[in-house]
Amino acid sequence: MSPVRSVLVGLLKAYRFGISPLYGQVCRYYPTCSAYALEAVETHGALVGTRLAAGRVARCHPWAAGGFDPVPATTAPWTERSDRPPDRRAPARLLDIKESDA
Repeated sequence: MSPVRSVLVGLLKAYRFGISPLYGQVCRYYPTCSAYALEAVETHGALVGTRLAAGRVARCHPWAAGGFDPVPATTAPWTERSDRPPDRRAPARLLDIKESDA
């Protein structure tokens, strides 16, 4: 775990167990904003996790509908395998296609 991520996780845990109980259950989402931030930083790293957590805190206000809002999966949509056939313009050696198959 990177030093920045470790510091953020430590601060979030300190908030969750030291400060958050004093306020009671005020978050409109499940998991709570602090639990969401902790999971986002642990799953996605310091930079992306902080961005996700900031967006979540910005959405959590008295007029928000709330509800279930999980941390997004780590797999980016563009890394998933596509069912499209390979581009025939690409070099055959990059596509693992024999010259006779092309």
